[in-house]
Amino acid sequence: MLAGIIFDLDGVIADTHTLHRHAWKQLLLELGREISDEELDFVLEGHKREEILRHFLGSLSAAEISHYGERKDELFRQSSEQLQSIPGVVGFLRQLDDAGVPKAVATCASKRRTFQVLESLGLAGCFGAVLTGDDVVKGKPDPSIFYLAAEHLRVIPDHLLVVEDSRAGVRAAKSAGMKCLGIASGVLGSRLCQEGADYVVPNFDGLSIACLATLFGQQTAHTADSRPPLQNNSPVRGRDDATA
Repeated sequence: MLAGIIFDLDGVIADTHTLHRHAWKQLLLELGREISDEELDFVLEGHKREEILRHFLGSLSAAEISHYGERKDELFRQSSEQLQSIPGVVGFLRQLDDAGVPKAVATCASKRRTFQVLESLGLAGCFGAVLTGDDVVKGKPDPSIFYLAAEHLRVIPDHLLVVEDSRAGVRAAKSAGMKCLGIASGVLGSRLCQEGADYVVPNFDGLSIACLATLFGQQTAHTADSRPPLQNNSPVRGRDDATA
């Protein structure tokens, strides 16, 4: 039974990964820390801001975390005019509204950046609950944020579907006893399946509530390459892996 849906923010609702990576890389360069693109993948794995800062910079005071975090948000805002939603997500959210399906956001991003992104996309009022990294002690893969979202939606965990694009997010969803739809393509899509995602698609184009009911009646995880046709046999268009 699908009684509600929980969405991650970055890479699921908002196509922010390129902007997110650029802001972190610029901040770390300002602080004298040059990192490779491979090392930078860490920032896309659902960690809280303080966890990312300590990962790259070591021990920091609360004041330093706050200051560096504000600078990172400032760098992100400088590129916010390029912000776009993930293909098909706005239409899918409208379907959920029409069907009366409760929905929440559960992201390890800061509250300020989360609402900035949602407002920029015109989606700030679309969710029954918005939970952020400011609301939990531990980031993903810890499942706390998903349990908190379930409480706010008043839905038991095993009746919820989580939509995620990171391995840590998938692990958190499955630890919480929830179904998980991965948003990814290529190698990342396969990795999400390996982490336990029940199904993986490139984006929301062609996705419907009826399709979800069909997909999650299956027991084996699939990538987009092996998925059955969606409603009306409409093809699913992929998106660049660089922004996944």
